[in-house]
Amino acid sequence: MINRHLLPNEIDLLVDGDVGFGVAPLRAHVRQCPECQAKVDEARVIVDALEELPHFAPSSLFADRVMQQVHVFEPWHVAARNSALRLVPRSTPARIAAAAMGVAATTVLAVASLWIAMRLDLLTMFSGTAVQRGREIVASAIEVLVGAAFGAAALSLVHAMGAVGLILATVLLAVAAIGAVMGVRRLATASSRRAGGQ
Repeated sequence: MINRHLLPNEIDLLVDGDVGFGVAPLRAHVRQCPECQAKVDEARVIVDALEELPHFAPSSLFADRVMQQVHVFEPWHVAARNSALRLVPRSTPARIAAAAMGVAATTVLAVASLWIAMRLDLLTMFSGTAVQRGREIVASAIEVLVGAAFGAAALSLVHAMGAVGLILATVLLAVAAIGAVMGVRRLATASSRRAGGQ
């Protein structure tokens, strides 16, 4: 005999009509406890009402609509494989043509790489020449800017100091440009404050 009221899962066992080792003491308790009997009767009424409701089946597209709104984590390697598979043509002739183009491109790149590796001395010479020419262009541009901003005396000083003078001139130009931008900004702010105050 049970000396307490039934728990909800025990009431469910009785309503479902389960039979087993622990159900007999529950039935005996319900026969002697009017409160638990009322709860069991109430649960049976609810279950009977639910059974009388019409059964509906979801539409065949219901799962698709739900899954479209679910964000599923996809590992990077799966996403990369799927992206690569989307690029692969579907038809056999198109696949053969794509494979032939891939082989041709790979062959051209391999031959070009071998040629460049064999002609490394030419590549070194051309890159050195390009770097030297780039330095000369930057240096002449800085000299022109220094001459325009500070005059011929500053330009002759830069020539006398060599590379150090060129670096100092670059720093001075940068400081002057930053100062000019900040000055123009302050003037614009001050004039907008004056215009707003009137």
